[in-house]
Amino acid sequence: MKISYNWLKQFLQIDWEAEKTGELLTDLGLEVEGISNFESVKGGLKGVVVGHVLTCKQHPNADRLKLTTVDVGQGDSLQIVCGAPNVAAGQKVPVATIGTTLYSKEGEAWQIKKGKIRGEESHGMICAEDELGLGESHDGIMVLSDILKPGTPCAEVFEIENDQVFEIGLTPNRADAMSHFGVARDLKAGLEQKEIQKGLLTPSTSNFLIDNRSLKIDVEVMDSQLAPRYCGVTISNLIVQESPDWLKNRLKAIGLSPINNVVDVTNYVLHELGQPLHAFDASKIKGNKIEVKTLPAGTKFITLDDVERELHEDDLMICDSEKPMCIAGVFGGINSGVTEDTTAIFLESAYFDPVSIRKSAKRHGLNTDASFRFERGIDINTTEYALRRAALLIKEIAGGDISSEVVDLYPKKAQERQVFLTFDKINSLIGQEIPRDTIKSILSSLEIKVNNVTESGLGLTIPNYRVDVEREVDVIEEILRVYGYNNIDYKEKLTASIAQTSKFENHRIQDVVANMLSAQGFFEIMTNSLVAADSEALLESGKTPVSMLNPLSADLSILRTQMLLSGLQTIAYNLNRQKTDLKFYEFGKTYQKQNGKHSEKQHLSVLITGERNANHWVNTATKTDFFYLKGTLDTIFERLGLKSIQAEPYQGSIYSEGLTYSMNGAPVGSFGLVSKSILKAFDIKQEVFHADLDWDILLKKIRTENVVFTEIPKYPEVSRDLALLLDEDISFQKVYDLAWSTEKNLLKKVSLFDVYVGKNLPEGKKSYAVSFTLLDEKKTLTDKQIDKIMSKLTSRYQKELGAELR
Repeated sequence: MKISYNWLKQFLQIDWEAEKTGELLTDLGLEVEGISNFESVKGGLKGVVVGHVLTCKQHPNADRLKLTTVDVGQGDSLQIVCGAPNVAAGQKVPVATIGTTLYSKEGEAWQIKKGKIRGEESHGMICAEDELGLGESHDGIMVLSDILKPGTPCAEVFEIENDQVFEIGLTPNRADAMSHFGVARDLKAGLEQKEIQKGLLTPSTSNFLIDNRSLKIDVEVMDSQLAPRYCGVTISNLIVQESPDWLKNRLKAIGLSPINNVVDVTNYVLHELGQPLHAFDASKIKGNKIEVKTLPAGTKFITLDDVERELHEDDLMICDSEKPMCIAGVFGGINSGVTEDTTAIFLESAYFDPVSIRKSAKRHGLNTDASFRFERGIDINTTEYALRRAALLIKEIAGGDISSEVVDLYPKKAQERQVFLTFDKINSLIGQEIPRDTIKSILSSLEIKVNNVTESGLGLTIPNYRVDVEREVDVIEEILRVYGYNNIDYKEKLTASIAQTSKFENHRIQDVVANMLSAQGFFEIMTNSLVAADSEALLESGKTPVSMLNPLSADLSILRTQMLLSGLQTIAYNLNRQKTDLKFYEFGKTYQKQNGKHSEKQHLSVLITGERNANHWVNTATKTDFFYLKGTLDTIFERLGLKSIQAEPYQGSIYSEGLTYSMNGAPVGSFGLVSKSILKAFDIKQEVFHADLDWDILLKKIRTENVVFTEIPKYPEVSRDLALLLDEDISFQKVYDLAWSTEKNLLKKVSLFDVYVGKNLPEGKKSYAVSFTLLDEKKTLTDKQIDKIMSKLTSRYQKELGAELR
């Protein structure tokens, strides 16, 4: 949120530097994220002065140029070549002197330099209004008032406004500070805590008078729950035109583009007092009646952005007797707004239900200044005051007459909340005793009324504009932020308790795996659980996703059923920034509907793509592959003490090839090469390998797997190799499992160290080179024992797998 310092000073007469004021605002909880400078004319006309044209004659070498001498108040006159048709001796003109920087309409800077034009020296430039940023005309130079003195800075002549703008990171609960007046009110409380008394100046509406009653527009509110207060007044005989400079400068300073004097006033009052307003062209209100109501679902309505929207049955609408004119508190309609031809308006100021406004805004994907304030909660007591303030401003700058009574439909007055604040609670939460007089002073500066004082505490009345202050702890937070967090002393002694947790706690196991993967060069990512519905459909998982009722956007409309989607978004983001070698892991959750209920599961997702290691003079780059990811997963299982992991070919559409892991029949995850059709949807052109492990099941299995520690063997291991000729469809897993079922006591390790398919082998055959490690922990193995075991292994491979020894 942007706050103009000059505007702020209209409410609070303060002469502090902007940086010092920004520090105090931050201490008060209105964090100033930055301070920027604003100039109503870019460059502030620095170097541009009033010049007096002494002589003007024809350029000797050009028919369309004039040679002038100009007094700019520096003693010697300057010779300036000018091409304007209206330049003449005796004029007072704006002159950009040597070294002055001017700006084009596009904001490009260019500097005035001494030069020669058609052989004649030119020591400056006599300017047109568009060259100075003061208008659009380029028909000729600007001619100034004769009474101006040569050398006078043009910044003084044109009253160039220089301002400083605070960028405040407003938290959602601080609805009271969504305006310049609200920020000034907070700043006043902070100054009083520093014993600086400043009165809060508010715009007067005492001269609000009804000129006539010639334009009456009836108002009917159908549902006072959705519109607890609705005010309006008509203004006739006004002239819609460009706003005065002071108003345009205020809006430009906070990043708003001026439109016309009527609309600009509504925007001005919104940012001044925090009360959204809307002006309707009175001639377009059919039946001279306003109806505040909901319409049937599916009703078509075209908003100001020329988009046809389909209304929801709960959308509150501002209608005339025939048609809808505005989505209440959100966005106006295209056929009811103020135009250059408007001569009479109905000015609306209302309080709408925050929940209703937020739902309507989200349903239609709209986020306006009005909805931003309504959905957080505005001050219902400011509604009529803001209306009168805006009506007077419109009358001042657009003319016209106030031509009706003020309509104020407010059937049920809002009651201020009562809170009892105990001194003991203050001290226990803050951890330090604050003097009671200081507490009462802070509450008074915040306009929180102290009704009664007892030995134990204070009875308080909370103003309606503080929608976030409902409980005792909220009041304590208000006291603390004004008192100053920096004023709370630190204790020299730090007291902490030591929690006893199981080694199987989720966060501990996650840390073990995360540290191991990070040590292997993986980066942990944290992604959004919300994804687009169309990307979820790519996976064809058969799972029913959980949809958001009010999604922030179409890209964040459902909760993911697979971790892969978020991971691929991250991969694509990095690839687009020339990061092609990626190794990621993420602990996250997936969500789905099952049997009418919502369920969520924890997962570990691992993704790799590109090169395994960077190209180096010692070794060449190696691409990541299926087996690199499998080795990483095996390392995870080994680190967690999970031994009884079985692998089977993956059945599904997510991976073009892969494996599925299980333990005792329970699936624990899968991994493989991501299908090209899925990668294409994310515009990923290189291979991506992905693993998805069911973390919930792994956590359960870890508890049941006992880790057994054994002594380091005293006797040597023995290795023997077999070269097996097998059918192509026989996997190493079968070779591996058969070895362990054949010899359970002395066999310690089975590994595959070579695979050969191709020349010199029968068709449909492949060759596996398998190494077997044997060990007897009680004695040294003899050749007879080793040969016997190898003979058993060979025999079983031949009988059950049809293997041949090579």
